[in-house]
Amino acid sequence: MSWPDTPALRALTRQVQQELALLAYPDRPWVLPLPDVGGQPVHDVVIVGGGQAGLAAALALRRDGVQRVRVLDSQPAGREGVWENFARMTHLRTPKATVGIEGGVPSLSAPSFYQAAYGEEAWAGIDRIERPRWMAFLRWFRHAAGLDVVNGQAVVGLGPLAGTETSSTTAPIALQVADTADPHSPPRTLLARHVVLATGFDGCGAWRVPAHIAQAVAPQRLNHSNEPIDFAALAGKRVGILGHGASAFDNACLVLEHGAASVDLCFRRERIPTINPHRRLEFAGFLKHFFELDDLTRWSTNRFFEVHDQPPTQNGWDRAHGFPQFRVHAASPWLELHDDGRQVQVRTPHASFSFDHVICATGAAVDYEARAELRALGPVVRRWHHVFTPPAALRSEVLGEYPYLGPGFEYQPLDPAAHPWVKRVKAFNFSSVVSMGPHTTSASGHKHSIPRLVAGITGALMQEQAGALMPALQAYDEAELRPLLPASAWPRAAA
Repeated sequence: MSWPDTPALRALTRQVQQELALLAYPDRPWVLPLPDVGGQPVHDVVIVGGGQAGLAAALALRRDGVQRVRVLDSQPAGREGVWENFARMTHLRTPKATVGIEGGVPSLSAPSFYQAAYGEEAWAGIDRIERPRWMAFLRWFRHAAGLDVVNGQAVVGLGPLAGTETSSTTAPIALQVADTADPHSPPRTLLARHVVLATGFDGCGAWRVPAHIAQAVAPQRLNHSNEPIDFAALAGKRVGILGHGASAFDNACLVLEHGAASVDLCFRRERIPTINPHRRLEFAGFLKHFFELDDLTRWSTNRFFEVHDQPPTQNGWDRAHGFPQFRVHAASPWLELHDDGRQVQVRTPHASFSFDHVICATGAAVDYEARAELRALGPVVRRWHHVFTPPAALRSEVLGEYPYLGPGFEYQPLDPAAHPWVKRVKAFNFSSVVSMGPHTTSASGHKHSIPRLVAGITGALMQEQAGALMPALQAYDEAELRPLLPASAWPRAAA
């Protein structure tokens, strides 16, 4: 068991199951199955990613009567998502009262779990939930809600089933799935009517190291902040970090805690941000209705966040500055780098540095070629630059590459007649940010984004079987009234 085994938490788990049963109505499975294809079943929904977004979506679909749902995750059981892979903060950024993935079931929420697992005094003593304890909550959430995730399964291809590319708007989507524990086994095919890509922050492409850095520095002296790093090997080293956000400071803290000789954190902005604009938009109207705003407003909001980024966490700032060998350099982009085989020489507008190792905390890039499940989508999906031209003052090539999504997070095909399957793939990852807002794939937005995602899927499934509604209604013959008198003795109506 990877969460505390306390009497209070065992009782809470039983309460979750009771409340889910009490709130289940109407829980009748209603989605008519598609016929098998070549002896292979067709899942109603396949969710790629078993982290918090994938779990929340799976629970909500089940509660809406969609039963044939398969959740896949490439990581071993209990290591889904970022929390024990590359997330290196001590506490979550969101306030501890954040709720959303529990779908309105209080006993299944993070606050209920925390108090039952660690005590009410522990809950009262924190402002934000500790990262390891959030991961413990997610493991318990999966168990308490009875959600099944197939681990060790990586999606290495996605596209229309061969021969059905343009023939039908309901033809299955084929996913090529590889077993990560057996890299020599050939991928197998899964079929699905709808696919949800719950693939997180880098689900839009790949973590980005600026090209001039990647070309100049040998791989053994370079890391992205969100990849595995041997921090123990950096003891006694001079380390340079590029970036000013939470990831930059979290990595700096770990490097320092492992005994680095020095850490110099550089960033291009004139000063460190101190205001987090995301907090201003954490209200129901924005979270629930951002998609419904006009294109200019949606674009302007995202352009604002591109220019005015959020600051590092107070915790990360304080921890890093507790080390005398830590220094911060504003207005210091890395203009030139030279790797001489032993160290990396870095020149900024104001100084030059010699580093033994460099770490780039430079986020992710939209790159459809970088992820196997996006390659077939890349050439055929509508992007923002296809449909919207911003005013000159708001131009951004980066934002223009994001997909222009429909109301249920669905990709939109450039040519609907040629690629009808595209609309049945949902971008429930960071690539939805321009269309759906900056909170819709985070814990602070799931309360409103999960219902929108699920309504889009169930609405499409209902439309797909609308033709069967009247025949089923006309054939329905389950008697609800059983009169005591025979039919011949019923009173006759007056003439």
